[in-house]
Amino acid sequence: MDFISTRDATAQARSFTDILLTGLSPDGGLFMPAVYPTLSPALLDEWRTLLANDGYAALAAEVLKLFVDDIPAEDLEAIAKRAYRTPVFADEEIVPVTRLNDGLHIAHLSEGPTAAFKDMAMQLLGELFEYELGRRGEEINILGATSGDTGSSAEYAMRGRDNIRVFMLTPAGRMTPFQQAQMFGLDDPNIFNIALDGVFDDCQDVVKEVSADAEFKSKYSIGAVNSINFARLLAQVVYYIATYLKTTKTNEEQVSICVPTGNFGNVCAGHIAKQMGLPLDRLIVATNENNVLHEFFTTGDYRPRSAADTYATSSPSMDISKASNFERMIFDALDRDADTTRELFGTKVKEGGFALDTDTLERITDKYGFGSGTSTHADRIATIKRIKDEYGVVIDPHTADGVFVAQQLADSVETPIVVLETALPVKFADTIVEAIGELPEVPERFAAIMDAERHVVDLPNDAEQVKAFIADAIERTDV
Repeated sequence: MDFISTRDATAQARSFTDILLTGLSPDGGLFMPAVYPTLSPALLDEWRTLLANDGYAALAAEVLKLFVDDIPAEDLEAIAKRAYRTPVFADEEIVPVTRLNDGLHIAHLSEGPTAAFKDMAMQLLGELFEYELGRRGEEINILGATSGDTGSSAEYAMRGRDNIRVFMLTPAGRMTPFQQAQMFGLDDPNIFNIALDGVFDDCQDVVKEVSADAEFKSKYSIGAVNSINFARLLAQVVYYIATYLKTTKTNEEQVSICVPTGNFGNVCAGHIAKQMGLPLDRLIVATNENNVLHEFFTTGDYRPRSAADTYATSSPSMDISKASNFERMIFDALDRDADTTRELFGTKVKEGGFALDTDTLERITDKYGFGSGTSTHADRIATIKRIKDEYGVVIDPHTADGVFVAQQLADSVETPIVVLETALPVKFADTIVEAIGELPEVPERFAAIMDAERHVVDLPNDAEQVKAFIADAIERTDV
């Protein structure tokens, strides 16, 4: 399997382990498979039995084998078993699915160590990184940005691992107290938390600016765990397949998936799964008040907003106005025209955005099955209360965005809708109390999390100062 950049069709193709450690392409583009593997009905039948008999890790290994040809198959199986196991995940199914009614299900992606769907990819990345770095005798310094959940998931997946440091940028004051406690409470010598003066998009921009400095990136072995790293999307493809197999009995059935998203990574994995042949009907993008993606899917106009125009909401992990993974889907929609993709995302987005013609937008919505909706704080509160009252299930505010949009669009969708849960309610206690009048349940593994001492450095929104901090920290610490 070869991987190519969305911005340079002439560049030399790379192997999986190369893009695993590189993250972002040197030309600023994102890596994609040169071709998508095909999921035949016969293969899906095999996997349906495999999942039922051998579990999630076995399925994950088989999906990995379709994309990864430079790690031996038996090693991939061992990697998947280490990543997807109890007690790392609280449920033996790893991704249990709850049926609310005939038309609405919830896929629970938050059984991992930080109670967020990001654990599904990060636990696998941690194993892959440690394996490949050990094989090469190298080290990596991971630089990432988080709007709430990616950071803690990455840090919990990488803490204590050989040859790895993590530098995680967070938007100062923009995460919930629980999210901050999860990250800043870690005192591992290979974990560095940086609170940046700005919003998530500023953090993401600094990551890209640092990664674009080829000399610095090479000298300090900078890598990525944000969803710009294709390996993370690959891990997410697995739970689309697992969810489909759990909610259907035959391959003739279809389901639709509703995905709360801001950065487009989670739903981009669904796009990839659908292009592979997974029988998905609609991919529904659910946004909050930062509804740049909804505006695109309804108008064809993609206009990322400035930090000043990005709202702080009660679903903070979606407070994103510049969707990094959106480029991957547009690359496909443009028939993989790297020159046009580079113009749109390398130039037009920096100038304020771009608009696609009606034919291209219709191809995206018809061929790829995309739809979208948006919700507000009031919608989230009402949805959390309604789902609790009707089904006895408490959902977090991001999942509530998804449920609200799914129910708004249910009449126009002919297949059952599965909403991808993004986090456990405990991470957003204030909003849950507002919705249902009581605190969410605190799983035992998080009972003392708010008591830990905080470890975080405040820095201005300046890539050069971030680089200076990284360089100094690397020189001071061994891994």
